[in-house]
Amino acid sequence: MTPSSTQPTDASPGAPKEAAWGAVLTLTLSVFGLVTAEFLPVSLLTPISNDLGITPGAAGQTITTTAIVAAFAGPGVVIGTRKFDRRLTVLALTMLLVLSTLIAAMANGLFMLLTARFLLGIGLGGFWAMSAALAMRLVPADKLPRAMALIMAGVSGATVLAAPLGAWIGATMGWRMAFFLAAGLGVVALIGQIVALPKMPPAGHAGLGTLVALLRRPLLRLCFIAMIFMIGGHFAGFTYIRPYLELVPHLNVDQISLTLLAYGVAGFIGTALGGMVIEKRGPRFSITLWGSLMAAAAVVMAVGGQSPSVAVAGVAFWGLAFGAIPVSIQNYITSVAGDEAESAGALMLTTFQIAISSGAILGGVLIEGLGPIAVIVFLAAGSLAGASVLAAGGRSRTALSEG
Repeated sequence: MTPSSTQPTDASPGAPKEAAWGAVLTLTLSVFGLVTAEFLPVSLLTPISNDLGITPGAAGQTITTTAIVAAFAGPGVVIGTRKFDRRLTVLALTMLLVLSTLIAAMANGLFMLLTARFLLGIGLGGFWAMSAALAMRLVPADKLPRAMALIMAGVSGATVLAAPLGAWIGATMGWRMAFFLAAGLGVVALIGQIVALPKMPPAGHAGLGTLVALLRRPLLRLCFIAMIFMIGGHFAGFTYIRPYLELVPHLNVDQISLTLLAYGVAGFIGTALGGMVIEKRGPRFSITLWGSLMAAAAVVMAVGGQSPSVAVAGVAFWGLAFGAIPVSIQNYITSVAGDEAESAGALMLTTFQIAISSGAILGGVLIEGLGPIAVIVFLAAGSLAGASVLAAGGRSRTALSEG
């Protein structure tokens, strides 16, 4: 499969003549806020569990709850709101970000915290599933790659920054303040959307039939299988990165915050490098390359993690590799299913969240049964398996098409 063989024919039917960059920016803010809120518990597991009187494994399942709900909410929101103006849908989803983070900040026990994470899952699932299709409604076709890159920057930025920001805020102002600040970010995004978003009447053919038809596309299925392995492995390790850093290289809170910051900075660099690889070699090659490098980083962490310098270097290199994964997957999905972007986005979101929840569950079992090294080994295995599936499957389909 060459890069050109997967390009969509007409990316944005019904696109406007002028780009609404202000509206696109408000979508970026919402996506950043939603994904940040999703992963805040990663760096706050210890203080949350201590404050609420629950185990770190139970606290980790707050991420699982959000992921499971989002997996169903993605297609559910897309299909259930297909007759509503998309502007109103976006406003409602952003309001869920504000409400859920406020409830989390005031939680007095596990049930209240899980309720907040349930509401967040609805907002996250619907918003992320619709993001690419919304961009198509806001910019001309020739500006769509730039708009998608801006929105994906919110996803990538939140994925890599939520942990270090959460660790720093939790250490200086308390874990509850981290959620209050996430709510404030949601309020800013909501105000911006009220001002900048135009009316977006219903469009497209979202429905169960469309989802089933998309799943019949072999290249799309191949990517989803690779995502289950790769993203599942990543979040098995990432959910419990703080216990690993505490128990293996024995880092203190300040050192953990700096390590997670290094992860975040490396992730931004990885996102840029991923875009360069996509332009030169295509999204399938990019996913395969960075997934393999992520596995290599995990092996280093598992074998030499007792050394603080080795552990920190491994985490940073892991962040570099994973920073390129979301933008590579988004480009791959768009390239093979740009004609049904909203429904394809829903399927991608569902797959992503299934992988996150599976990884968090398995990570919890591994860390409580075998210790933190086990989740890092699983990260290596999942990353390598996902990269291998996409590489081998892509080669076989290329050979068939050329034969």
